[in-house]
Amino acid sequence: MTTRKIHVWSPAELHRHLNEGSRFAILDVRNRDEFDAWKIEGKGPIQTLNIPYFDLLDLEEDEEIAAAVARAVPERLKDRLPRSGPILAVCAKGDTSTHVAEGLRRLGYQAFNLEGGMAAWGDHYEMLVVEETRRLTILQISRPARGCLSYLLSSGGEAMVVDAARHTEIYTRIAAERGWRITGVFDTHLQADHLSGGVAMARALGVDYWLHPYDSIHPDDLLPATFSFRYVEGEMVFTLGEVSIRALHLPGHTLGMINLLVDDRYLLTGDTLFIDSIGRPDLGGRANTWTPLLYRSLQRLLTLPDRTVVLPAHFSHMREADEQGCYRATIGALRNHNDGLRMLGQGLAAFSTYILGSMPKYPQSYDDIRRVNTGLLQVDETKASELELGPNLCAITSHEAE
Repeated sequence: MTTRKIHVWSPAELHRHLNEGSRFAILDVRNRDEFDAWKIEGKGPIQTLNIPYFDLLDLEEDEEIAAAVARAVPERLKDRLPRSGPILAVCAKGDTSTHVAEGLRRLGYQAFNLEGGMAAWGDHYEMLVVEETRRLTILQISRPARGCLSYLLSSGGEAMVVDAARHTEIYTRIAAERGWRITGVFDTHLQADHLSGGVAMARALGVDYWLHPYDSIHPDDLLPATFSFRYVEGEMVFTLGEVSIRALHLPGHTLGMINLLVDDRYLLTGDTLFIDSIGRPDLGGRANTWTPLLYRSLQRLLTLPDRTVVLPAHFSHMREADEQGCYRATIGALRNHNDGLRMLGQGLAAFSTYILGSMPKYPQSYDDIRRVNTGLLQVDETKASELELGPNLCAITSHEAE
């Protein structure tokens, strides 16, 4: 192991520390607008200090960066960094923060660098087992920095990918390692917060890509998708090995939103229902029209048995995970603590007032993301990464989290 690696946290190590609730501080040297848009968050508060790199340093001629950091920190940060416990230095790509961490160590701090910076953290994935029996396996693939969740379902050696992210190699690698053959790729809806890998993966594997036709049209200018796909209809039943999967058409977040009821026990809710919140109905620019649709769709979900396990497509906070780290909960449990579901009992008028008063700021990047996801816009890897910077904002603001 090199000296550099000793003083580095990989994205996987960062996730482990966040998941375990480890105590550490963060010195983030990105520009303030980048920090305000997206920062590292865990299950609880993390002592975080944002000092832009150029505000922290005033390099003298021929001075190395680490030396400049060691000279500047005592004067400019004084007692704002803890003397005990680890400090993680963070920048955009992990280059500048390498020198910042080295400068801190020269001052006696226990400093580490985030390898690859926020770019690598944003592209990090974790896998958790939701169910694993002889007849059915469900794997939850999380992208913790962005709060995105996707799924690999398998039965009888066949596999289906649901809500694939653009880094499709994660799914094909897992399937190959387990000896599964991917026979279908499914998007629950037209994603707005991240680039879907569904079409590209289905083409590469030569399998069907499934989508509800309402979500094959860009909601702003009503242009149709440029790719072919298999139409999903409400109540359509798929067979995967030994289990059946029923498609429930539940519009509200989008017009073509589909929830998948797997083996009559697990419900992949897309962006209809989350653990602490519900999907926002304004991303198509028609919140007043789509809110009643969401209201009726959520009412329909509550007719399912309380034992039904909800598996959402996003999470807003790591604290939403259960003791095993999975983002899941039964409908029975969500009836009692999910803000949006509790509001259903007050009627449509009160529900609409709650929804329209709880909408987060609309991210302008979502327009281009939907264009990419309908094939109307082509982007390179650099632009794709730029579009996906920041957390997902697909949920209604949870008042309990404020």
